[in-house]
Amino acid sequence: MEVFKFFDAYSIRARLFPAIIAAAPALAALTLLISWKTFGLSNLISSIGVLVLLWAIADFARTRGRAIEGTLYAEHGGMPSITMFRRSDSTIDSGSKDRYRAFLAGKLGAAAPTAEEEAADQAAADSFYGQCGNWLRQNTRDTKKFSLLFGENIAYGFRRNLLGVKVPALVLNVLIVVICVLLLWRMSWNFNASMGSEVAVVLIVAVAHAAYMLLAVSRAAVWDASKAYGRELILSCESFLAQVGTPAAKPDETKPAAKRPAAKKPASKRSKAAKPPEEP
Repeated sequence: MEVFKFFDAYSIRARLFPAIIAAAPALAALTLLISWKTFGLSNLISSIGVLVLLWAIADFARTRGRAIEGTLYAEHGGMPSITMFRRSDSTIDSGSKDRYRAFLAGKLGAAAPTAEEEAADQAAADSFYGQCGNWLRQNTRDTKKFSLLFGENIAYGFRRNLLGVKVPALVLNVLIVVICVLLLWRMSWNFNASMGSEVAVVLIVAVAHAAYMLLAVSRAAVWDASKAYGRELILSCESFLAQVGTPAAKPDETKPAAKRPAAKKPASKRSKAAKPPEEP
C-alpha cells in the first residue's frame, strides 16, 4: 500500500525528519502547554492533529523541494550527474569517464558522443548523459549493495525538502513566538511560575530553531549534497564494470565428467551368422 511507503528508510529520514524540524516550535508548544497527566479527548485530538500535520508538512516539503530542485539545476547548468559527465568537468578523471561512457553506451544501445561531437553539440551529448543517469538510477535501487549511494541520496533529499519548508517553518516560528509572548504578558497579571517556565522553554526552542533554519538551511547546502549524490551515482559504474570483468566458471570445473559405459565382452560362442557386437 502507498501509505506504508511513508515509513521506509528514505521517507522517514528525507521527508519525515524535515517535517519534524519545520514544526519543532509547534511540537514543543503542544508537548509543554497541554496537560498530558490524563489522556482525554483533547489529548487524542492533539495527537491525531500532530500526525496529520507532520504528514502534510512532509508532503508539502517534497513538493516544494522538487520545485527548488529545478531552479538549482537551471542556475548551475544542469543536473550534476549530467554536468560531471561532460569532458569540460574535472570532478571525475577523464579516463574513468571514458570507461563509463563505453559501458553505458553498450547498455543503452547507443553510441557515446565523441569529444568532437560533444564540442559541436553539447545538448545532444547531455541527452545521452541524461539517459546514462536514468539507467544508473534504475539499476542501483539495491540499498544494501549501493549503501553509500543511498546515504548520499538521503542526505540530498533531506536538505532539499528542508529548504522547501524553510519559509513556512519560519512563519510558524514567528506565530509561536507571538503566542508565547502574549501568554507571558497575560500571566504577568496572574503569576504562574510553572506555566511561565514552560513558555520560556518553548521560546528557547523557537530561537534555536530560527537560528538553525536561517544559518544551516540554504541553497548552497542543497547543491553541495546534490553534487555528492551525482558523483557517487556516476562512480557506481565501477560496481558494474567489476561484475563484467569476473570470469565465468568453466563447465568441466563445475560438473563431474560423465562415466563412459563399460565395453561389452564378446560372447565365447556364437554362430557364424551372429552379428558382431556394436562399438561402445
